[in-house]
Amino acid sequence: MPRKKSQPKTATPTPAATLALSELHLRVDALEQENQKLIKQIKKKRTELNNFVEQMRSIATQMFHRTIPIMKQMTEIDRQIHSLFDEIFQRKFGKQSKRDIEEVYETLQNQGIISPKSSESQDMPELDELFGAAGKGKGKADFFPGGETQEEQSPISQPAVKTEDSQKIRQTFLKLAEIFHPDKVTDSETQMRHTEIMKELNKAYQEGDLAKLLEIEQQHLAGEDIENFSEDDLTRKCQILSQQNSLLKKQYESLKKELRLVKKTPEGALISEFRQASKMGIDPVEMLLKEMKKQILVIEELRDFVQEFRDKKMTIKEFIEGPDCLDTIINQSLHDKMIEELFEMGVIKF
Repeated sequence: MPRKKSQPKTATPTPAATLALSELHLRVDALEQENQKLIKQIKKKRTELNNFVEQMRSIATQMFHRTIPIMKQMTEIDRQIHSLFDEIFQRKFGKQSKRDIEEVYETLQNQGIISPKSSESQDMPELDELFGAAGKGKGKADFFPGGETQEEQSPISQPAVKTEDSQKIRQTFLKLAEIFHPDKVTDSETQMRHTEIMKELNKAYQEGDLAKLLEIEQQHLAGEDIENFSEDDLTRKCQILSQQNSLLKKQYESLKKELRLVKKTPEGALISEFRQASKMGIDPVEMLLKEMKKQILVIEELRDFVQEFRDKKMTIKEFIEGPDCLDTIINQSLHDKMIEELFEMGVIKF
């Protein structure tokens, strides 16, 4: 009898291979859950930081608008004192007398009782000038102008030597920019949607915000079906997620540190003090205004004293001895002290 041909055996996955794939699936699932958790934590902490800074700005804005009239009055009196000294120096004095008067003028400036130089050309700053560039948008509407490629033109200038972290953020940004660049689509509706997404991508990239980049990716891209991934695919997926999670942890810790530092600043402490005072029925801004008004009365007395000397109503010796009010303001600034207090109260330093 002729022998029966043996049928070729079908390859069956070994238990070890099946187990490896199962473990990799579990590993990917765990990393994705950690990834989602970190993104949510970062988003929450970023919102907390932004809200805190906005509270600081709101209180500072309120204080600015309520104190600016007195600040202007203070600046005007300071300008008048400088002008009076300019007129005094037009008179003829002996060398020693002139030196003594100059010494008085310099002392008033050095001790901060008046501004260090004539303030005639100095205008009161606007609120945005006091706040500086903080909070102002820095994104670009044109993503890659001039026809440059994504590699040739980035939203921000990159350091000569890139760190591994910045490389990962840049890679994520470029991958998403390749997908969502408006030039990649033709219909106007999709172009508009991609334009808005690109604005978000550029802002996140400028701020080094990996969590935001990944959030955008998850919002606008369909999830991958990892059930059919090979072992190599799953291994690569684990590596990518591990790298992302490592960077996300750094970003989260950085946000926590930034929030702690902001709360420790005089401006940060102001929020707590402001709330406590308000609960006690005290208006902290009104308290500051009262103190400023007292100091204006003192510097007005100094101005009148200088004016009397200009009008020759006192001798040089009497002028050199100084006004009675000088005892209450010596070693403290009336002009600069106002500025310093506003720094401490969160109006200027921001």
